[in-house]
Amino acid sequence: MIGKRDKMKIGNVEITGYAALAPMAGVADRAFRELCVDFGAGYVIGEMVSAKGITYNSEKSFELLELSQKERPAAVQLFGYEPDVMARAAVLAMKYSPDIIDINMGCPAPKIAGNGSGSALMKSPQLCGEIVKAVSEAVDVPVTVKMRKGWDSNSVNAVEVAKICEQAGAKAVTIHGRTRAQQYNPPADRNIIREVKKAVNIPVIGNGDINTAQDAADMYEQTGCDFVMVGRGALGNPWIFREINSLLGFDRPSLPVSSAERISILIRHIQTLCEYRGESTGMREARKHAAWYFKGMRDAASLRRKAGTLEKFDDLIELCKLIEI
Repeated sequence: MIGKRDKMKIGNVEITGYAALAPMAGVADRAFRELCVDFGAGYVIGEMVSAKGITYNSEKSFELLELSQKERPAAVQLFGYEPDVMARAAVLAMKYSPDIIDINMGCPAPKIAGNGSGSALMKSPQLCGEIVKAVSEAVDVPVTVKMRKGWDSNSVNAVEVAKICEQAGAKAVTIHGRTRAQQYNPPADRNIIREVKKAVNIPVIGNGDINTAQDAADMYEQTGCDFVMVGRGALGNPWIFREINSLLGFDRPSLPVSSAERISILIRHIQTLCEYRGESTGMREARKHAAWYFKGMRDAASLRRKAGTLEKFDDLIELCKLIEI
């Protein structure tokens, strides 16, 4: 148990609490980020954005860069493999006033890694450094990196890449304890996070398999990391941040979330999502979120099937009325 502590600093940015929300594509949008902040997330990172898309003035890319004052401190995350393009994109991204620029070196998706971006960068440590240097010199906010353990079991090089990134100007690194080849299985390796923490002098954020407050406590204890990052563990479960802060900060114990509260949070979440994205787009996005919220509830399988047909916000309200509280 780590208890009360000073704020973590990434460069000149102060971060409170004990956990951050990961930059999950298609999930960590503005509505979800704001909700997680309300529940105690100390730091959030937006969905990854193509550096090339930004430099090509892609409207969709610019939409992903939008940040609100309700979700600070917040970072935008860029992906790409060309240092000059990454630097130009970072400058353009500054129009949205991010507190931090994060560089994606961990995404395992074929369409990202397949073109040399994301986790494919782990195969080129020197290029990683060149990208960090270019971006750091282009903007006046801290630059951070989110990476994996390595590309595969034959190239576990997170320590090497982290040291290179630090030397190039990175102010913090987040380590996901799996290689690209491992995707999201088997369990994340916390030993590699501990090794990176020992090797660098900048904050290290531990990522992977944080599904409960106790998982976060174990990550801190086993790795010595400076912060933890929650990804899939927050899906349909944004109150995990409240639970982590309660357990680690010795605050008032966090009471279990009741079914009624779960449904109330779901409705609030989707209502905000529809406000930001419009009802048509918002409700398409709502289908997966509702399915995550229903996990573990009575008749969850049936509820998830019905969630897959949601088209209007009123459809969600009517579905929730059928749930036994």
